Amino acid sequence: MKKIVFTTLAVLFALFSALPVGNVHASEQSKSSFQKELKTIAKDTYSFFEQYTDSKTGLTSDIVRLNDGKVEEAKHTSPTNISMYMLSTISAEKMHMISRKEAVLRLKTTLHTLDQLKKWNGLFYNWYNTDGTLKTDWGQFISQVDNSWLTAGLITTGQVYKELYPQTSRLVKKMDYSTLYDPEVGQFRGGYDVVTGKLTDHHYGMFYTEPRLGSYIAIGKGDVPRDHWWKMYRTLPKEWDWQSQIPEGPTVEYDGVPVFEGHYEYKGKKYVPSWGGSMFEGLMPGLVLNEKKYSKNALGLNNARHVQLQIAFAKEKGYPVWGFSPSATPDGYSEFAATPLGTSGYKDDGTVTAHASFLALDYAPDAVAKNINQLRKMKAYGKHGFYDSLSVKSGEVAKAYLALDQGMIMVSIANHVQHGVIRHYFHSDPIARKPVDLLKNEVFSIK
Repeated sequence: MKKIVFTTLAVLFALFSALPVGNVHASEQSKSSFQKELKTIAKDTYSFFEQYTDSKTGLTSDIVRLNDGKVEEAKHTSPTNISMYMLSTISAEKMHMISRKEAVLRLKTTLHTLDQLKKWNGLFYNWYNTDGTLKTDWGQFISQVDNSWLTAGLITTGQVYKELYPQTSRLVKKMDYSTLYDPEVGQFRGGYDVVTGKLTDHHYGMFYTEPRLGSYIAIGKGDVPRDHWWKMYRTLPKEWDWQSQIPEGPTVEYDGVPVFEGHYEYKGKKYVPSWGGSMFEGLMPGLVLNEKKYSKNALGLNNARHVQLQIAFAKEKGYPVWGFSPSATPDGYSEFAATPLGTSGYKDDGTVTAHASFLALDYAPDAVAKNINQLRKMKAYGKHGFYDSLSVKSGEVAKAYLALDQGMIMVSIANHVQHGVIRHYFHSDPIARKPVDLLKNEVFSIK
């Protein structure tokens, strides 16, 4: 018996001695170091919201540019910006950067303003001045996608801070998405043009784009029917030959609705395309929707594939960094993408943006760590975190901070270092729980 025990211990000791202990320790140390770096970036990023959010209204400026030492602050905001501030404030509290008391006070201020803002069928206009007045000089539009982000922010806030739930739930209940829905087509219109008094001619038909969050929420609220989910295009029909590729794939029936589960292919990998091929179209909904967990065979898998192919696209082009998504330029704003990943791909001119890297954190953390370190070396980092974009061809940095992009960075970090904290609270609400089987049941044709 003693001999057997001794022999077993000897074998175990030999096996243990053979393990790469130093490498394991180094890996853990590297992970810990990266977590600290992310929290430092988050602290710098949240300082933007602290400095450029109106203390009386709780509304954050849309964009701040730093030109020749001068600060140019655009004192207007959108429903998405408001949501990014709310979610970023929750993120800051959950990462112990601000106290719970401060977070609640900040969010109470914003909620009070939201109660007062002019609305249309409970939905919010696309632009307000940060003093709480309606911005009328740009015309007025009611956007499905922008309102969906504000709804997501309200839902999450109400679940994190129960004392705010009566106010957040009241606002959410009044947001009537049925007014933007086209029941004949089974899809959402892009929005409502207040000036012309008409819904837009175009629909949000592409599934793998940002508006799917609004579709999910509207189904959860009961504003639109469940079968709407299946009436969006995974890829456009084969006969639409103007698209960048002719898709392949089977037709599958879900809830009695036939769905063409088409896919494209790039670098030998199958994927479902977005409209333009940008990172935020595909991955931004994952800030609140737990697609990696609940949609392992569809959206979660496709998110991972888009990250992989964005990196491959940059390598093919010979770029030292990756991350292609709409962002500020030195003199404006433009759409950028890994062009092959889109149905009608946005342009690629070598412009990368940091928020695209952070959206990929839960799918490729090692690649993200390397990428953001390289962005730092290319002088794309400032007082409030990463500047909005960088041209890899000229080296020119757009020294601007956008509330939208700062929010994506902040929430991505919180989800990564705090085990999906924002997604957890979002899915705790009945509105988000109700349609979760839609995420679970689908299988994309990309395995």
